[in-house]
Amino acid sequence: MEKIQSVRGTYDLYGEPKRKAKKVVEIASQTVETYGFEEIETPIFEFTEVFARNLGDTSDIVTKEMYTFSDRGGESLTLRPEGTAGVVRAFISQGMKQNLPVKLYYTGPMFRYERPQKGRQRQFTQFGVEMLGVQSPQADIEMIAMAYSFLQKLGLEGSITVEINSLGDQESRDAYRAKLVAYLKEHFNELSPDSKERLNKNPLRVLDSKEECDKVVIADAPLYSESLNETSKAFFEEVLKGLDALKIPYRVNDRLVRGLDYYSHTVFELTTDKLGAQGTVLAGGRYDGLVAEMGGGDIAGIGWACGVERLSMLLGDPVPLKRPVAVIELGDEAKNEALKIAYDLRNAGFKVEHAYSGNLKKRMEKANKANAYAAVILGSDEIQKGVATVKNLDTGAQTQIALNNLKEAL
Repeated sequence: MEKIQSVRGTYDLYGEPKRKAKKVVEIASQTVETYGFEEIETPIFEFTEVFARNLGDTSDIVTKEMYTFSDRGGESLTLRPEGTAGVVRAFISQGMKQNLPVKLYYTGPMFRYERPQKGRQRQFTQFGVEMLGVQSPQADIEMIAMAYSFLQKLGLEGSITVEINSLGDQESRDAYRAKLVAYLKEHFNELSPDSKERLNKNPLRVLDSKEECDKVVIADAPLYSESLNETSKAFFEEVLKGLDALKIPYRVNDRLVRGLDYYSHTVFELTTDKLGAQGTVLAGGRYDGLVAEMGGGDIAGIGWACGVERLSMLLGDPVPLKRPVAVIELGDEAKNEALKIAYDLRNAGFKVEHAYSGNLKKRMEKANKANAYAAVILGSDEIQKGVATVKNLDTGAQTQIALNNLKEAL
């Protein structure tokens, strides 16, 4: 019989890698909660139109990477490829705009059919935040500061680069789009087939192309900064001044864009070279047109997201497990008392390993293998005296402790 394997692009996360991933989520959650964000959990699948309207029918995610299927009722459903669309859908369908601003964070599995590689799988965990209802540049500053603080707390300060750019308001975007289309048409024959198609539907997506022939053309494309109007320049300058005030280092990257029409003003990425080639570990931007695009009215929005597994690979030191207490009974007479002691200790917050079988030597070996810091030994003599023999497994010292004083002694 052929050995059962996991599906390509998926993985079993356990042991040290799981502990590191859990630490990333814990630190992220703790950080964003200090900024007033509350957790939301949306379904793993949505109606396909939620993502198709959000991501656009020319994006690689929609055309090549989504896991889409029909349910028994004939509805087209899609496993979520990212988190923003579901959160915005919930914002609209749950009537949250009555209580602006709304600040939400999420974590959970996302699904994309793409080529598996280091730190990138077909099922992956994403952590993200969304702030809805704030038009001020202060929101952009706080969102970037929050992301930077989170990565600092992970111990990544010094290896992270904040890259930032402005896409301006709609007037600026329209002006840039016209310049870009004129330039790309001059180099139409040099573009890849995908970029030729995007030129008619969404030319900004050409700037995201990974094809070498497109990269050559893009290198000399017009810069976005050349199309920003005075309002957009002032907005961006205020964001940069805020980052300067917080002493957050950044680099303005004129080539950093988002191809979707609802993005505006600030876009940013936090990158590192710790995974080999320079790679993005967290990305975000202002999306003032998204809620309207999804039918929820003119509501400003900004957010960011990161891949949990990619970030967990950057954590150097192992994440220690809480050390347990080992409970060891000797003889049938002590079984029930040992069960009771283990139960009470666990209810008091202790981690307890109960050694169920073997002689005393083997049970002590199991306790040491579990990295227990103490062993609680119960035999018939201890039961009669109402005590337990407690051995410190770090020093070897042992003493007898009254059963009703065990918690304090441990």
